[in-house]
Amino acid sequence: MNNTSTTAPSLPQPAVLVLEDGTRHRGRAYGAVGTTLGEVVFATGMSGYQETLTDPSYAGQIVLQTAPHIGNTGMNDEDTESRRIWVAGYIVRDPSRVVSNWRANSSLDETLARDGIVGISGIDTRAVTRHIRSAGSMRGGIFSGPDAALDPEEQLRIVTDAPEMAGQNLSAQVSVEVAAVTPAVGDRLGNLAVLDLGVKQATVDNLARRGFEVHVLPQTATIEEIKAIDPVAVFYSNGPGDPAASDGHVALLREVLDEKLPFFGICFGNQLLGRALGLGTYKLPFGHRGINQPVLDKSTGRVEITAHNHGFAVDAPLDEPFDSPAGYGRIEVSHIGLNDRVVEGLRALDIPAFSVQYHPEAAAGPHDANYLFDRFRDVVAAHLAQKDAK
Repeated sequence: MNNTSTTAPSLPQPAVLVLEDGTRHRGRAYGAVGTTLGEVVFATGMSGYQETLTDPSYAGQIVLQTAPHIGNTGMNDEDTESRRIWVAGYIVRDPSRVVSNWRANSSLDETLARDGIVGISGIDTRAVTRHIRSAGSMRGGIFSGPDAALDPEEQLRIVTDAPEMAGQNLSAQVSVEVAAVTPAVGDRLGNLAVLDLGVKQATVDNLARRGFEVHVLPQTATIEEIKAIDPVAVFYSNGPGDPAASDGHVALLREVLDEKLPFFGICFGNQLLGRALGLGTYKLPFGHRGINQPVLDKSTGRVEITAHNHGFAVDAPLDEPFDSPAGYGRIEVSHIGLNDRVVEGLRALDIPAFSVQYHPEAAAGPHDANYLFDRFRDVVAAHLAQKDAK
């Protein structure tokens, strides 16, 4: 999934998108020129492409934007969600020829070229999306410049030799190596241990605004290192990869739950909570990626429009509470996706732990689910009050 690239010249060179089933789409080079490999997925958001590109959850994936016109607001230094662009490649139909935003300091294609992100433009993205929706997400490659002229059979061989997303543990690629601390804003509730599996800056900011001093820890953190900061709670972030390949993070989470520390997880963190509770996970046919996914909050009956980026899901009974196969008491599915009835949230009824499959921070919107950070603060505050009362 590593790119081999050079800076794109001023005149677009030829490019071709090759899917593992042999499907081919010819277009023009966009961003860097060369070859890149990854799982081809589509994102349905009509805004927020900068947040998408810098979301660590997209590591190892070639992202296709279903919105046809991309790049009109350029790129700026304020809207990045992490320290770099993480997508393995980028597919757009009609890239903007000019940048029109007062905050922009570069164009999208200039930034992609600078960061070595190989992309393709000028293809029928609707046709590719419909194909993936029928056949499922699959490995693919973008070949541009001289690489576009490689023999088609050789291009297909390169694609099919690439690793599949299932079975991959990508946390080490996206996590920080050294702990970082963000001070609490307002009344301080206590230290929060955030296991960085691909955390976004908007998540850290939202947690800090709820009174947590946010300690972002490397994904290699141990229970001893977590307890060393005297945390009032633990948080597992979003991130890329297959939860079935993250047994170490599952084991760590069980130690967290055994310590009776309040826990909140989002996206990848939701899948890992499911596995820590003894549930299974599975790969979705084409995943949920975009900022327009309807989710039902079973506790309120409210339907929320939410931001998603996941290719795996938790396998759990939807309708009634059930006993945790791993011995953590009663569990219920708290949120359900209304498009396909996928598990979108878990809540433990006997221990202070819950999670959601989507992104309540949603820097590019929508903000329907932002209340979940308040819910987490309230859970932690209630837990601390209960401890003080004993």
